[in-house]
Amino acid sequence: MRLDISFDSHGNRLVGHLYLPENRTGAVPGVVVVGAASGTKEQSPAAYGTRLAELGYAALAFDHTSYGDSEGVPRFDEDPYTKTEDIKNAVTFLVGREEVDRERIAAVGVCGGGGYVPYAAVADRRIKAVATVSGLPDLRATVTGGYAGDWRGTMAAAAAAREAYAQGAEAQYVPFMPDGDGGEWVNNGKKFYLTDRNQDPAWNNKMLLWSYDKMAQFSALDTIGLLAPTPLLLVAGTRAETLQQSRAAYDAAQEPKELFLVEDGTHFDFYDLPEFVTPAVTRIDAFLHAHL
Repeated sequence: MRLDISFDSHGNRLVGHLYLPENRTGAVPGVVVVGAASGTKEQSPAAYGTRLAELGYAALAFDHTSYGDSEGVPRFDEDPYTKTEDIKNAVTFLVGREEVDRERIAAVGVCGGGGYVPYAAVADRRIKAVATVSGLPDLRATVTGGYAGDWRGTMAAAAAAREAYAQGAEAQYVPFMPDGDGGEWVNNGKKFYLTDRNQDPAWNNKMLLWSYDKMAQFSALDTIGLLAPTPLLLVAGTRAETLQQSRAAYDAAQEPKELFLVEDGTHFDFYDLPEFVTPAVTRIDAFLHAHL
């Protein structure tokens, strides 16, 4: 069963879907499901939320501030710090629902969500367990490693765009999936985002230009060592282009922690392909049963 819901975050109305078990009796564990950078609730959060509800959880998928059906301007702002606060406010929404056992709250993050979720959970101890899938916790390394091209030049362009916007110009955007040959990871991303695999036909391939300067500041690796004793599960594919980030998060975290590898999976396989989503959800379910 899917309910259309909304809640407040920073004075903005965020819109989401609450997936509930069909045969629920009493309060059930709640899970906040956070998708990839630039993502919407119809993409990986829906893929994981529906499956988790079938397994007995109340799963919340929502559009972050400035994305999808949610409020917030300028639009398409990939702000890790605002998204972190959105997650905390999503937890506040969940614990206020009669369908949810407030003492059994978890969070699952896919891709960029795999950085935002553990970062939020360090401070928000209402989150009792954290799982990431194809996690991208180190956006700083992603940006400075070439995703944005010459990152110093991008920082200068971002600053200029901020000034222009403050003076009344239109917000400036760049493609989230860069033009041209962006290497294996970007090219594989286009096979998801720019094809019918993308579950949200209304998704926009755009990002606020000065999101890049915030992304360049953000790495959940800075704080993930403080997450314990909250248990952490990291799910990744053995062929994932971002596997090194999952390994780095595992190395920086304290026990209890687990790195679960799915053979032959690439980063984007875990967004939607059943042969990879299924083992990820199965392991997440076992992990949550053990820790909630």
